[in-house]
Amino acid sequence: MNSIEDLIDLISLERVDDTTYVGQNYQAPWGRVFGGQVLGQSLHAAYQTVPDNKLAHSMHAYFILGGDLSIPITYEVENIRDGGSFATRRVVAKQDGKAIFNMAASFQVKEEGEDHQISIPNVITPKKLLSSLDQLKEMEQIDPYTYKFLQLTHPTTFEFKPVERLSALLTKNGPPFNHMWMRTAAPISVGLPMQQQLLAYMSDYNILTTASLPHREKLRADKTFYASIDHAIWFHRDFNISDWLLYTMDSPSASNARGFSRGSIFDRKGKLIASVTQEGLMRKMK
Repeated sequence: MNSIEDLIDLISLERVDDTTYVGQNYQAPWGRVFGGQVLGQSLHAAYQTVPDNKLAHSMHAYFILGGDLSIPITYEVENIRDGGSFATRRVVAKQDGKAIFNMAASFQVKEEGEDHQISIPNVITPKKLLSSLDQLKEMEQIDPYTYKFLQLTHPTTFEFKPVERLSALLTKNGPPFNHMWMRTAAPISVGLPMQQQLLAYMSDYNILTTASLPHREKLRADKTFYASIDHAIWFHRDFNISDWLLYTMDSPSASNARGFSRGSIFDRKGKLIASVTQEGLMRKMK
């Protein structure tokens, strides 16, 4: 994928019938279907079956099997409920007739109600930070394998600016906290449903890494197998994905070869737009 338009094309599925949709795969260099792709595509499939006046407010997903890059993914949508205010959908993603992923999403009409949120952390603004690609250059001599892997897998559709210095964050043991500014690499003008689908895609970057931060000296990239197990997103408020968003991540726990991470996503003005949780596999390879 070379552009954000390519990513939108990837997320936008082909309709087979009213409840079945088919998507192609981003040819991820690590050899398995990228979890963020399936998150975005499954939300797109669910949206095709929901009235226009309802917007996603949450999605909860489980990754069941690693996806095969050579096989298109079929998304089957089940209409669980249509109510006056809420709608619920279940989506199962399949390859060769086997479920590789399932997701439940809830949609709601816009309503007036009470409003509060936590405050955005006081961190360096993106204007004063180097991009992740620029920061990666410092790692070429420190950790050549991680440098090559991250350079190969870095997306071209988004721009990232890490608050913490990558050369220290990814090579030394440290506290399980991670702050990342992010936005689309080029401005786009799309509706909120597609912006949510793009945010779902983007939310899978960096969050599992956060759970590895206290253990970086043991869990080197070339000796550890990482994979998403489950992932949940709550969409709180409208946002503009072409403007800088701050992804603040922490990991309360790692155990049984699993790492658990949480994320809060704020816009540049400090508005909390989404919350994320993920548990992932961090298995040392023998």
